Amino acid sequence: MAINENWNIRSRAQVCAHSGRAFGDGEVFVTALLEDGKTGELVRRDYTLTSWGEVEGQLAPGFSFWRSAYEPSKVEGRPEIAEKESAEVLLRRLCEEDSIATENTRYILAVMLERKKQLKQTGARESDDATYLIYEQPKTGEVYLIRDPELKLGQLEEVQQEVARLLGGGGGEAAAEGAAPEGAAGAGGEPVAG
Repeated sequence: MAINENWNIRSRAQVCAHSGRAFGDGEVFVTALLEDGKTGELVRRDYTLTSWGEVEGQLAPGFSFWRSAYEPSKVEGRPEIAEKESAEVLLRRLCEEDSIATENTRYILAVMLERKKQLKQTGARESDDATYLIYEQPKTGEVYLIRDPELKLGQLEEVQQEVARLLGGGGGEAAAEGAAPEGAAGAGGEPVAG
């Protein structure tokens, strides 16, 4: 599987992929990211706990899986004109564009959103050339695969300023506050405590 491809993983399902039963509010379910044998792409499947027990042994080895509590999708009114892009909207747009030039920015945005409890890291996956972090947006069930660029301490300020500029904050520290990731490597390649 070529993991550095542009993945378009759908949001959380409203019904179990095995039984077809609708999830109840607050029900714990299992999400599995699996490789489609025909296309080689990652697909998302959501299962009730009962169904997961029935199908888990029959599935090909998964990319990742995790448990979540189901929350019905909330349709919120979107303002006609937005003054500036939110961090989550920006992350979604940059993930869709999938440019290598925005890899560092996507990573910082994901960490920032995780610290603000808007994203939840559900796993990590190693490939031959990189580590990929798996994030889920708890309210919508959207999944983001973010490549860990293994930033050095000296690179963080520049990336934070870029994030602030893209968010319309201009000042670096205010818009990207708290975005320095705990696992980012320091000058000698040592982890930086956050």
